[in-house]
Amino acid sequence: MSFLTLDLNLLRVFDAVMTEQNLTRAANLLAMTQPAVSNALRRLRDALGDELVIRTAHGVKPTSRATELWPVVRRALSDLETAVTPDTFDVSRATTTFRMAMADATAALWLPFLVRAIEKEAPGLNVRMVPLTTREPRPMLLRGDIDLAIGFFPGVAAQLASGQNTAVSQIRHERLYTGEYVCVMRKNHPLAKEELTLDTYCAAHHLLVSFSGRAKGLMDDALSEVGRERRILLTVNQFFTAGRVVASSDLITVLPRHLIASTGMEEALIAKDLPFSLPEVHVDMLWHERDARNPAHKWLREQLITSTDDGIGRVKKRR
Repeated sequence: MSFLTLDLNLLRVFDAVMTEQNLTRAANLLAMTQPAVSNALRRLRDALGDELVIRTAHGVKPTSRATELWPVVRRALSDLETAVTPDTFDVSRATTTFRMAMADATAALWLPFLVRAIEKEAPGLNVRMVPLTTREPRPMLLRGDIDLAIGFFPGVAAQLASGQNTAVSQIRHERLYTGEYVCVMRKNHPLAKEELTLDTYCAAHHLLVSFSGRAKGLMDDALSEVGRERRILLTVNQFFTAGRVVASSDLITVLPRHLIASTGMEEALIAKDLPFSLPEVHVDMLWHERDARNPAHKWLREQLITSTDDGIGRVKKRR
């Protein structure tokens, strides 16, 4: 195969198929018919001598050759687009609706700053919040159900760091904040004026914030490593609810320190260091490769980064 005879339009089709992992969605993205996309892929296969993608029940799966080739093609197309397309985006005239997913407390911390930015700079933009019921938002991003997710997604972050599979390579991410877990209880709780030890922690009754309702969390894994366990009397799926319940009962809970304020009960609660070690809380922003160069989406991400600096900065100052 000679590069001089290669139809470079085929690379645009290849990029769309790799981005969407689905021929129908790639065709829609390119404003082409699915047969035309399939034909372009066939021609590229013949030129490169590789199958490139294999059909599956849910779309297509790339070959190892396609996985190696895609980052190079993606960078080249991005550089070309930047070079030939003038930057004419005017956020004040944009009329786009974004679908975002995050937990209630995360939304309470980030969204007020984002709304002020929209009202001031981008009055035509709309935001629709989608319920986040899992620590794994990647399928929602791959399906196009949401445009962006913010939260603590330990499984996704680990896979992104290791680059384990191609589906993960479609997801972009940026670390917004790194914080710590603390034990939270009402200010006049029997343990409030005592040193929190492993024994007193395990003897207390606990509330767990669990999106899935599963009565086990990171804390239980950490306790199991030292041969201990706790009684989880209640699970809830909202941080706001957790704050209200803990503020009016003898239950204790574990929360990221930066989310205590967003429970609305900060004045009634105290935070104590945990008597065992937990990993740090990494708050990540995730989005799909298809939106990486979208100027409105880029503006949205920039505002959320700024919101992190403002919002989390204020939380740190109150410590």
